[in-house]
Amino acid sequence: MAGTHRRDDLVLAAGCVLWRRSPHGDGGTEICLVHRPKYDDWSHPKGKLKRGEETLTAALREVLEETGHHCAPGAHLGTIHYQAQARPKQVTYWAAEATGGEFSANDEVDRVLWLSPEGARARLTQARDRALIDTLLENLPTLS
Repeated sequence: MAGTHRRDDLVLAAGCVLWRRSPHGDGGTEICLVHRPKYDDWSHPKGKLKRGEETLTAALREVLEETGHHCAPGAHLGTIHYQAQARPKQVTYWAAEATGGEFSANDEVDRVLWLSPEGARARLTQARDRALIDTLLENLPTLS
């Protein structure tokens, strides 16, 4: 039937809106975006779940793999659904505060940027990723 998909066609993924307090002493919030050369895009760190992997576990693993940063998970920010390479994709996101680490370029991610929320909104390639910043900022008082 047109417009329907078998459950096994669904690509499950997870990620985080990685944030930190600005190291410049202004008390601002910075958001980490990753650049994926394969797609030449800027996005939040995310990736596919491994077989049997929990979504939050996958999200934290992807943050570490893509940014080199460890993080403390926070509020659930929602789930985004879209088509990717003609398959339905579901990405579940959490807020995550960076707790330490250092970026090293790899096959999937060649650059990261720490930007103000406004700067991150402007840099994100996909409009669907911008609303996650608003949801993060709404939840920051409960994360502090």
